Amino acid sequence: MPVIGIDLGTQSLKAIVVDDELRLRGEAAVLYQPAFPAPGWAEQNPALWLAALKPAIAGALDKAGLAPSDIKGIAIAGQLDGCVAVDRNGEALAPCIIWMDRRASGEIAGIDPGFIRERTGLVLDATHMAAKIRWAARNLPETRRVALWHQPVSFVVAALCGRAVIDHALASTTMLYGLRERDYAGDLLAAFDIDADRLPAIDDATAVAGALTGAGAELTGLPLGTPLAVGTGDDFSAAIGAGVVMPDIVACNLGTAEVVGAVSDTLRLDHGGLVETHGFLGDRYFISNPGWLSGGAVTWFLSTFGVDSPAAMSELAATVVAGSDDLLFLPALSGAMAPRWIDEARGAFYGLTSFHGKAACARAVLEGCAFAMRDVVDRLDELGIATGRIRLSGGGARSRVWAQIRADVSGRPVEIAGAADASPIGAAILAAAAVGLTSSVQQAAERLAGHVETIDPDPSAKAAYDRSYRRYRTLFDALTPLHAD
Repeated sequence: MPVIGIDLGTQSLKAIVVDDELRLRGEAAVLYQPAFPAPGWAEQNPALWLAALKPAIAGALDKAGLAPSDIKGIAIAGQLDGCVAVDRNGEALAPCIIWMDRRASGEIAGIDPGFIRERTGLVLDATHMAAKIRWAARNLPETRRVALWHQPVSFVVAALCGRAVIDHALASTTMLYGLRERDYAGDLLAAFDIDADRLPAIDDATAVAGALTGAGAELTGLPLGTPLAVGTGDDFSAAIGAGVVMPDIVACNLGTAEVVGAVSDTLRLDHGGLVETHGFLGDRYFISNPGWLSGGAVTWFLSTFGVDSPAAMSELAATVVAGSDDLLFLPALSGAMAPRWIDEARGAFYGLTSFHGKAACARAVLEGCAFAMRDVVDRLDELGIATGRIRLSGGGARSRVWAQIRADVSGRPVEIAGAADASPIGAAILAAAAVGLTSSVQQAAERLAGHVETIDPDPSAKAAYDRSYRRYRTLFDALTPLHAD
């Protein structure tokens, strides 16, 4: 009973095939890009996602040596915090306002951040869907024709099976979901002037959303009637795909952005606003920071310093001692998310001398991102959330140098998940659960995460990194007044 997991990303749609023994059999991707029509704006045409489904699935099936008729289920995970306005036929009326878009900043003025934090577990922020809906309702020329507001995942699910549905985790990113009610809440809806009837229904991520309709079969190339799971957001599916579904492991997904979080059995809120609380599988909570440019900082370094690859950057970094000879890097190339959320913050090197070269800068970038990770892990500790070990996934997890830095900076064992691209793996696990291929998401996650390699912290590096981390925090505080200029 093979199943398919889809990761609906910002720059590509990835499809994987997992067989009935929970083995990865094939994978493929179709690339596309977002658009940036104005400063602070970021959009994506939903038609790109739909057009990418069939070729990505066909490519994964070809590599797996399977036919479409072999597939018994499908699930989609994907980018959070998007906003797609659709008409009564489910057709998009405008481009999706995607996660990195900040045009709705004016829509949160006058709303009490403490109210949002207490009710939703979120930071009051313009990237969340409620602010974007409010902006779109006031500014889109097609407002009168809007029948429903979708997130990217729910939009694709509805296009494939005809049902508008979203899981608890994605719903909890909207600023409209009450954590205690586990549903949309009237006071939150009223705060943003949004009607619950214009939002997708809420169901479990592993529930069957529906079966592929004729349109869904055409879009995917899969048989009519194939079951489709509700699915979830990529922050959550990446944790599931890395095997982080229970407490005591910190998930650290090193993609373009770095998402750091852990599972909790009890509801906990960070009133300091560094981490957010989300609904998760099995009535648990996923408490996380949504991420800063980490892999993005690596990409910037490669381009700026003329280095060929992330592996070459790691080789350079390995030639420099812990602490980068007192060179610091603040990973705020698109604003700071740790140790505090400051949109206006910018990245910086500090401590440059004529002694420092390309290699020291390479290590400083890797260490700066690890310091931000430590900010989040330490906060999770302060909230009483189990953080015994850190499990890395994503492209950045391929660097043993970076993994060792993270172990040394945090003082914790770091595990490297065998499946680096964890989000589509997580989606496949949801598909397997939805069709009964597995009765335990935890067991499936542990199996599909693959062999986990453990890297222990080096005690000889502790003093150097504790000193560098203190200097990093001092530098961040010292630069904070400049961010408002």
